[in-house]
Amino acid sequence: MTDWLAVDWGTSHLRVWGMSRAGAVKFRKTSDAGMGTLTRDGFEPALLDLVGDTLGTGTSPVIVCGMAGSRQGWAEAKYMAAPCAPPGIDRATYVPTRDARLSIHILPGVKQTTPADVMRGEETQIAGFLSLNPKFDGIICLPGTHTKWAHISAGEIVSFRTFMTGEMFALLSQQSVLRHTAAGDGWDAEAFAEAVSTGMSNPADLAARLFSIRAEGLLNDLHAAQARARLSGLLIGAELAAARPYWLGQHVALIGDDKLCKAYSDALGAQGLPVERTDAERMTLEGLKAAYARLKESAQ
Repeated sequence: MTDWLAVDWGTSHLRVWGMSRAGAVKFRKTSDAGMGTLTRDGFEPALLDLVGDTLGTGTSPVIVCGMAGSRQGWAEAKYMAAPCAPPGIDRATYVPTRDARLSIHILPGVKQTTPADVMRGEETQIAGFLSLNPKFDGIICLPGTHTKWAHISAGEIVSFRTFMTGEMFALLSQQSVLRHTAAGDGWDAEAFAEAVSTGMSNPADLAARLFSIRAEGLLNDLHAAQARARLSGLLIGAELAAARPYWLGQHVALIGDDKLCKAYSDALGAQGLPVERTDAERMTLEGLKAAYARLKESAQ
């Protein structure tokens, strides 16, 4: 049996780790019962379906990060305003349950008023990174569907910006006219590097260069791997141009999917930046473990 549960509840997936008091992982389970598939009264049954057989007869603390705390989730966990330290268990929302074996705590996200921005889930990864690197001052970039650039100083999220680059890539490669040209999952590193440079130096003509990918496919038989890499490079290049105030002259740590982080690492490395790549799942778990440690302290 487990002592507590660490939960990362995203829009499309649910991940649960069974944990010991000392922080050892006893098991890891996943399901497709993401926030986007559930009504509010469906969260507790979905969690029990996945891990109910691992619970003892006593009450198990369950610490949750991610979209379960959104307005459409299990219970809304209000945002903390930046600048702030990544919010911990003292700011969590307690959720009553029918099953007495569960004691649910949902961690809040972080908001920024000007320019308006929000994060939910990434702040826990940042907390995990800072628990392992408490003296870090610099930039944490979290590539993903909605990539975050966060300025970190003195243990706080000072400011951050979100770019919809990942979502734009998915939409353009799967639902736009470019789907005929950038099909598959091939990759061309040289085409990517050239496109990043072009996207950074000429972000204003991004829309025109995107259509050129389609035109080259029709006129010059542009290979799908080159088209896909060029699409990604142009989008990431335009993002880097806009995010330059964050990364220029900074040490950057990347947290995210390994393949996507490599693309960002290659793009930033071409600018001469020192880049540190980390394991996203480990950062999430370390952030949840840090919250549990505070919960234990408060109970003593």
